[in-house]
Amino acid sequence: MTMTEQDIFLKLKEVLADSFRLDPEKITLDSHLFKDLDLDSIDAVELAIQLQDFTGRRVKAQEFKDVRTVGDVVTTIHRMLQS
Repeated sequence: MTMTEQDIFLKLKEVLADSFRLDPEKITLDSHLFKDLDLDSIDAVELAIQLQDFTGRRVKAQEFKDVRTVGDVVTTIHRMLQS
């Protein structure tokens, strides 16, 4: 499955909006997961599960340790799918 970063962003935006009842208009690449979108550590675990389902790959905590924004998630997923 070849996906561009834009494809990943659109899918991630859908997952965030549906799973966490967020307004899709407020989800941008610069949105901070915890400050702007009000996600917490439990939400982060749920997001990791959703990302595993989406990518078909196991999400390793180490790969996401520096993730802070939606754009960071997109870049990390893109990198995962390329390897």
